[in-house]
Amino acid sequence: MKIGYSTWGMPTVPIDTALSHLANLGYDGVELTIIPRFTTELSTLDAAERKRIASLFQQHNLALPAIAAHSSLLEIDPEAHAKNMWRLKGGVDLAVELAQGDEPPAVNTTPGGKPEEWESKKDFLAERVGELVDYGASRGVTIAMEPHIGAIIDTPAKVLELLEIVNSPYLKVNFDISHFDIVGMTTEETVSALAPVSAHTHVKDQRGTAPDHEFLIPGEGPFDYVDYLKRMQAHGYDGFITAEVSFMVQAREDYDPLAAATLSYETLANAFKEAGIERG
Repeated sequence: MKIGYSTWGMPTVPIDTALSHLANLGYDGVELTIIPRFTTELSTLDAAERKRIASLFQQHNLALPAIAAHSSLLEIDPEAHAKNMWRLKGGVDLAVELAQGDEPPAVNTTPGGKPEEWESKKDFLAERVGELVDYGASRGVTIAMEPHIGAIIDTPAKVLELLEIVNSPYLKVNFDISHFDIVGMTTEETVSALAPVSAHTHVKDQRGTAPDHEFLIPGEGPFDYVDYLKRMQAHGYDGFITAEVSFMVQAREDYDPLAAATLSYETLANAFKEAGIERG
């Protein structure tokens, strides 16, 4: 396994500054965020900028394990849905352009919707996910669906059912354990279910029980990263453990994106060391 950081926590930081800071800390890779209001929003990435970003990753010896293209797949308005699918499929194209080897980065997304809509809308969701996955497959890119508190897919059982319905090796999971930790699910329960089908991960820190929960920067809360890492390894996961800083944290008046990345790295690097897990 390796340590990654998502630029989700750095919406206003220029990519040059972000990658330099993350590389100097010791991160092995970086997830690139391409949604609106970010310095790397998809529509701003012309051919020259894509080439420049690829060279920056190479210059800093950073892998690109994933692209964060989070866009709802349940929009009913045709124009809104077309815009979301443009971003998701554009993320697939970007993954191919920025690929550093034979395996391009995964494209991560959340599904949208609400938990209570699962039974009534799961087939509709599966149809739209299937279209995206087919496009990803045509370009050799995996789509990683993230179960998320408050979304239509909010449990391991639901995302596993989606994988069964779509039935494609190009659909996997972006496993963010924080969304299960805050509803009281155990680490073993979620890791055993999702580690074998995950293309990528996110980790935060968190305290409290939903809906009275608080997402935190890794290292600020009680989450046991050592136990988590050992269980991920035991269940066969060998990809990136990627720190993500939530919008909840970013709303703090004194939020410092570079300091958040530093604390996240120190927390994960220490956990790898304590768990006796070599990165590579």
